[in-house]
Amino acid sequence: MNVKKSLVIFAHPYFEYSTVNVELIKIYEDSGKFEFKDLYEEYPSFHIPAFRERKRIRNFDRLIFHFPLIWFGLPPLLKLWIDEVFDTSWFSEEDHPLVKKDAIIIVTTGGKAENYSKEGLYETTVEDLLKQLTLSLKMFNIEVKDIVVLHNSSNLEHTELENISDHIRKKLNT
Repeated sequence: MNVKKSLVIFAHPYFEYSTVNVELIKIYEDSGKFEFKDLYEEYPSFHIPAFRERKRIRNFDRLIFHFPLIWFGLPPLLKLWIDEVFDTSWFSEEDHPLVKKDAIIIVTTGGKAENYSKEGLYETTVEDLLKQLTLSLKMFNIEVKDIVVLHNSSNLEHTELENISDHIRKKLNT
């Protein structure tokens, strides 16, 4: 099976405290098929060299965004990365760095799945909370192939995490 050349854009400000994400990133490390970039490790001062990032993403077919929801939104450094790297002048260019790419979004939440519905505690869905990201991708004709949401991530049993990891591996290999 030919896996798309993929860049994992990982953004977790408290990564060392996230047992689930520590396990999930092994998916990328074990396969050797993905380039993994931890934004909080790479840019702790929040200074993002946009030109270098634009050059980097040009070399990939797929962008994988992996992060936790933080106060119902994107981690601040991921939002800044998008603001700095995605250039609105690209709308009028035919050969910009995001041409012919697709994306997969992997997001973890601390809340239970039933809380993320119109009738639930938060009265909104994860998909609605991700609109700023999915709309940004859509504006550059990047097709979001899948959104994988891991709810209640702090309380997952080991077997649940293994099943989710297998599911993600299959998604990433398509």
